[in-house]
Amino acid sequence: MNVGSRKVPGSVWASGLFLLLAFFGSPAPEVKWIDLSGVWVTSGSLAGVLVFSLLGPTVSLWSRTAQLVLLGVALLGTLDLVHLESISGVAQLGFWLVVTSLGFAVWHVMQRFSQADPKAAWLQMMFRIIVPGIFGVWFLALWELVTIGFGIPRVLLPSPGLVGDAITGSLNILAADFQQTVVRAVIPGFVIGNLAGFAAALAADRWAFLGRGLLPVGNLVSAIPIIGIAPIMVMWFGFDWQSKAAVVVIMTFFPMLVNTMSGLRSAGAMELDLMRAIGASHWQSFLQVRLPTALPFIFNALKINSALALIGAIVAEFFGTPIVGMGFRISTEVGRMNMEMVWASIALAAVSGSLFYGLLAVAERRATFWHPSFRKPS
Repeated sequence: MNVGSRKVPGSVWASGLFLLLAFFGSPAPEVKWIDLSGVWVTSGSLAGVLVFSLLGPTVSLWSRTAQLVLLGVALLGTLDLVHLESISGVAQLGFWLVVTSLGFAVWHVMQRFSQADPKAAWLQMMFRIIVPGIFGVWFLALWELVTIGFGIPRVLLPSPGLVGDAITGSLNILAADFQQTVVRAVIPGFVIGNLAGFAAALAADRWAFLGRGLLPVGNLVSAIPIIGIAPIMVMWFGFDWQSKAAVVVIMTFFPMLVNTMSGLRSAGAMELDLMRAIGASHWQSFLQVRLPTALPFIFNALKINSALALIGAIVAEFFGTPIVGMGFRISTEVGRMNMEMVWASIALAAVSGSLFYGLLAVAERRATFWHPSFRKPS
């Protein structure tokens, strides 16, 4: 729909409609909107987000910034409302219509920032961070609103607020778990497994019979479930970090082997013929043509293994470990029904895996900047 000469997005109309409908319902039993003082700040901020899409050019930086600030105020106001004693656990249709309106406003603001094309490099980087940041904050806020608004028992799904309290109250425990699982098991196993897989791929590429023998074995081993490997490694290497690192080595070896071999075989015949024509040796052709061509495949294996390594180490800790580690913490706290601590450990694992993956993605971008996937369309 158009206002004046500009088209107003459908998300704006939907947000405004749900906000209007919300005031025809009640937020909770025997509670009226007029009894809640904070609702006017929330609804006013939410309306301000929508007004900025109607007034002035929405492509300007200041209008997007204003929308982002108003959206944050509306989100905080809604979270304050759901924690009121009169609404917590008994929220009704009127309140959920406000949440729906807020969701469409989040959609609209994310769309505005994703469509922006600033000239300054620092603004481009900031906008790339803001869009996933808005989505992440909205996801956590919606989780909080649903668990508190519907009064979901904490043993089924604790709210992010309770999980955050568990994290801040157990920093020493989580730090020890991180050191045991990530620093002592994941990183050594990840390095050894990937280096061994890469070396095996080079050998298989140099001597073809090794490739024909290793690939079927790799397919067989990769099909073995972790719960079958982990107890064996614990019996072989003991209950400490060595057995978990061994599981990580097994899980990361064959993805690196298969991807590296595929990458080395993807080099173009024309480039290889040119290297042979100028008298290049096998290793000169490898270093100047085949290895650069294989780098995207190698980094793909590294990113896949970053997740597999963490999963393998955590699952292996279920089958025997010292009284420390993420897997140990999850299995122990589940038995005690301390679900906040379980989710705190899950959050630690998720953040660790995301940072690990992000570092590899940055390294990939630096090493393979020439690849078509990183080129900007002209």
